Amino acid sequence: MIPSNSLAALYGIAEDCADRQVLGPHTAIDISVIDETNTRVDFSSLLARFRRNGNLGLIALVGVQTNQYPRALDIARPFREAGLPVAIGGFHVSGCLAMLDGHAVGLDACREMGVSIFAGEAEGRLETVLRDAAADQLRPLYNFMNDLPSIESAPVPFLPKRHVEHTLGLSASFDAGRGCPYQCSFCTIINVQGRKSRFRSADDVEELVRLNWAHGIHKFFITDDNFARNKNWEVIFDRLIMLKERDGIPLGFMIQVDTLCHKIENFVEKAKRAGVTRVFIGLENVNPDNLVAAKKGQNKITEYRKMLLAWKAQGIMTLAGYILGFPSDTPETIRRDIAIIQDELPLDIIEFFCLTPLPGSEDHQSLWKNGVEMASDLNIYDVEHVCTGHARMSKQEWEDIYREAWSLYYTPKHMKTLLRRAVATGVPLGSLVKVLVTFATMVHVENVHPLQSGLLRLKRPSERRPSMPRENPLVFWPRNVWETMSKHVVVAGAVMRLVATALVIARDPRSGEYTDQALKPVGADGDETLDLFTKTTGGGAAITHAKRIARLTHPDRII
Repeated sequence: MIPSNSLAALYGIAEDCADRQVLGPHTAIDISVIDETNTRVDFSSLLARFRRNGNLGLIALVGVQTNQYPRALDIARPFREAGLPVAIGGFHVSGCLAMLDGHAVGLDACREMGVSIFAGEAEGRLETVLRDAAADQLRPLYNFMNDLPSIESAPVPFLPKRHVEHTLGLSASFDAGRGCPYQCSFCTIINVQGRKSRFRSADDVEELVRLNWAHGIHKFFITDDNFARNKNWEVIFDRLIMLKERDGIPLGFMIQVDTLCHKIENFVEKAKRAGVTRVFIGLENVNPDNLVAAKKGQNKITEYRKMLLAWKAQGIMTLAGYILGFPSDTPETIRRDIAIIQDELPLDIIEFFCLTPLPGSEDHQSLWKNGVEMASDLNIYDVEHVCTGHARMSKQEWEDIYREAWSLYYTPKHMKTLLRRAVATGVPLGSLVKVLVTFATMVHVENVHPLQSGLLRLKRPSERRPSMPRENPLVFWPRNVWETMSKHVVVAGAVMRLVATALVIARDPRSGEYTDQALKPVGADGDETLDLFTKTTGGGAAITHAKRIARLTHPDRII
């Protein structure tokens, strides 16, 4: 749905190396981009191309996450067998080196194959790797985890339009900042990108916006884990407002924020003016006890409704991540909490994830040190499969409630409610319908998380994992055609039903007057009688704590 920011960042850095002729004036650097989420790796063509150039070059496996690591090694294998230099970077290798012993979770497979490991970030470092590859002296390890670079004035992330066009919505992505000061135990970002945040300047952001706009691209996903804590947020928003209002660039952004962003003066209002149309919120859970267990103490459920209503007041679509599998979770509590969210929180889209001990996180490190069993198949470390045990749910119960959660939230009745709320609050109805189709259907139709879905699944029998038996093409292709057609019939039906519902709601003259419990302003009592506080695990204590803080900070007010 969105191009890889890691790929865009590396392309920008490589382009800068080419412009500066880091291999000397007589050696040109030709860069080819392959994003395997939407483009096939043509091994024979690439190998032939290297042979024509005396095997001078480098295959760089960019931004490899844990669930992509086995496939990355499969890609590396034929190139290494041909004697070509291959390097791998990304969150898996960086996270393992940051948190484990340097050999755990498959890193030795790289060493045995002769794949060079790059840990850390490539700004100011890629030219060294290119020179070593050109000299056939690629090192086994480049470890910059203890020396994270400044990204201000660094080459900006960019991908040519021909690559961006393969993604849904013609959107680009970039990071305005890296790192996060929080300590969430399930997070890898804090251990790979660091707890000390680093930022691009408003000039950097303007440069990449103009660069993309010159190619007809004006929609972006800002990948900062929490843009609200970017110290340059206001000057960046002001610059974007100028580009939008003065220069007429029709900007559209999706950003990620925390649950306290509405407390920052002018943040939500300026986000709207800058072109933010969607905001992703790391809600994670509505049970305070679970949030504490995950070291997510910055999330205050007493602020959830205020924050969401602030975005609703600006007509901005809200999306939230919600993790299933925290210590207090059971199938029953998860069903209860989803019902509470539907009735009491003005959220548009929820993305469900299984709590996954990703290598590079504190959770994984703790389980690894204590010898707790975790799944050995790295392919399933994708936050939608169960990878370890749970004290209150069996593996089967956990897997079942994950799939059920999507059906519980995206019911026809609730999607109709979401569309009514959209009309009443100014959220673009067409945009919401498109997102609802994806999130309501893809888990059951394609058996993948919606963010991993697309329009057409590209498969060939020759591309099956090496460890699995080959399928007969005479069996594979008819089945593939039938599956594709039947899946698209299901999706088309969902589209027609949602569009029909949206048209009826849009034409109803009373739709703008719609309201419900979720859209009501927060009451003077802080809504303490809602199920969000009376039925969730730790909800009552959260209210008591909020009152105590209010008494200490505002002793002159009556509570």
